[in-house]
Amino acid sequence: MRIEGPALRLTIFVGESDQWHRRPLYHEVVARAHAAGLAGASVLRGIEGYGASSRIHTTRILSLSGDLPLAIVIVDVEHKIRDFLPQLDELITEGLVIIDPVEVVRYVGRPAGREER
Repeated sequence: MRIEGPALRLTIFVGESDQWHRRPLYHEVVARAHAAGLAGASVLRGIEGYGASSRIHTTRILSLSGDLPLAIVIVDVEHKIRDFLPQLDELITEGLVIIDPVEVVRYVGRPAGREER
């Protein structure tokens, strides 16, 4: 797969403890993005944050450390990102979903047959 030039960045903000059928929500989003053939997805764990509930979640308070903020970031061409959005309507019941225009300068994977270390 090759992407170069204009694209969209889809960012989904959820909580680490958010679930989808007894499974972490972020796992389901990444699995569906993969199944949809999107270029890639990364889940980034925040150390502190708050959202619509206005409750601060932080690694500094032991009782809240299990629900840290997560950002799921997916970059691909516009039509693939927009085609994926209806799946998020089903999955994201609490959180924030944003889209930003980006320019892909370089997107390179491993050559076929080369193993990971």
